[in-house]
Amino acid sequence: MAGLSVAHRVALTALLAGCPDAALRAVSAAVAPMGGGRAAELRMLIGEESRDRLRRAKVLAPLAPMFRVRADGIAAMVFPPHVLPRLWRAAREREPDLLIHLDQDDPSATAVADRFCQAAALVVRDQPDLVWPPGGDETARQAGLADLAACLDLAHLARRGLPSLEIWLKRPDGDQIAELRLLLKDCAGVHVDGAQRVLEMLFAHLQDAVLILRIVIQTSLAAGREGFLSESELAGFVERLIAGVDVRARKIEAFRPGADLDHVETVIADLNWCAGVLGELDVTLTLNPQSVWGKSVRDARVAIARRLSGLLRAADKAVDDALPLERVQIAGRMTRKAPRLAAPVDGPAADAALSLLKLVGSARGPASTFGCEADRKTLVAALTDRLSDHADQTLRMINDGEAEDETHALGLVELVAVCLDHIDAVEPARTVRRRAAVAGAPAKGSEASSRAA
Repeated sequence: MAGLSVAHRVALTALLAGCPDAALRAVSAAVAPMGGGRAAELRMLIGEESRDRLRRAKVLAPLAPMFRVRADGIAAMVFPPHVLPRLWRAAREREPDLLIHLDQDDPSATAVADRFCQAAALVVRDQPDLVWPPGGDETARQAGLADLAACLDLAHLARRGLPSLEIWLKRPDGDQIAELRLLLKDCAGVHVDGAQRVLEMLFAHLQDAVLILRIVIQTSLAAGREGFLSESELAGFVERLIAGVDVRARKIEAFRPGADLDHVETVIADLNWCAGVLGELDVTLTLNPQSVWGKSVRDARVAIARRLSGLLRAADKAVDDALPLERVQIAGRMTRKAPRLAAPVDGPAADAALSLLKLVGSARGPASTFGCEADRKTLVAALTDRLSDHADQTLRMINDGEAEDETHALGLVELVAVCLDHIDAVEPARTVRRRAAVAGAPAKGSEASSRAA
């Protein structure tokens, strides 16, 4: 059976090289059961591409995260993604005979990986257009090329430090701290700003940006003091984190429950992120309240605390709107408040209540950081009582035959149970659902139930 032509092989090789990892795995799985010579050749091309990517990952492991923007939006040293495959291709062509050694798992493979990084640094300096084609902001490109070459110079030292990263983030002992400081000293011996650059490389490997503070404060006995750190080259890490808090604080302040309910999850994430960063700053640094950093942190705390208090109040009102009460006549002129059984179980009012209650239930950690936990606990207790009472009255009216539409009334009871779930009132929610099951068939098809799932 005829195999692939030269043109087909070239085209397929280029196509596979441009496939993301997930797509390459999908193609490999699809081709695996196929028979015939062409399928066999395609499997071989896929295997070669997969092996090449494993080699690239091993060689450029210290720099790999720097070729994508941080998910948290914190400023970092970043290179364009399209530079990575170009860089590897150019380095690979300089030392083709050494590629096979990268397939081994021993110290010699590490030495070969470091040699490829040195070759890549030479390519960046000697043939920059091959690695990073001109286009766009030329000044930024030249600065990026200089940064890339310097990071490649330090790749062997960063590779040495990566296995200890988790240790440095926890409770390093004296020997482990000495290892970190020796690493930074060795980096400074390669480049004047080598210590800062290798910290940038370690920073790229941290999903949680604030953890870099735990490493920074280990770099010197005086690093925990703001006065020392603000004057050092490592001040940029603290400034970036504080800038991230400021950005999120403005977003939280701008959130309006009536119009931006789709963004509640983002607000919850921003609250948790700011609480984590400010909590870590409190633990790792001694901030002067009158300093620029101290004032910025204080202003952010005040702004977020004020907005969080407002959102707690908004959640209280949203529950009243979603589960309203109305006055019903008892006897003569006597009236009492009772649930409005005609209230919708879905729609804007219910969505607003569920979204804001989700925020109330998720804000336990941030509320403690921003001094609102007492208010949040009081609100949760009050809401638990009110919601449970609302469900009790509704079920009583169902059992007494006062509900014109029993299914709809049970949907309101399920909405109450979902509200209780959102504020972590688990037992009251179970009690409400058990009583609803006895009162009638649960409204499993209601929108409230689908939202609970």
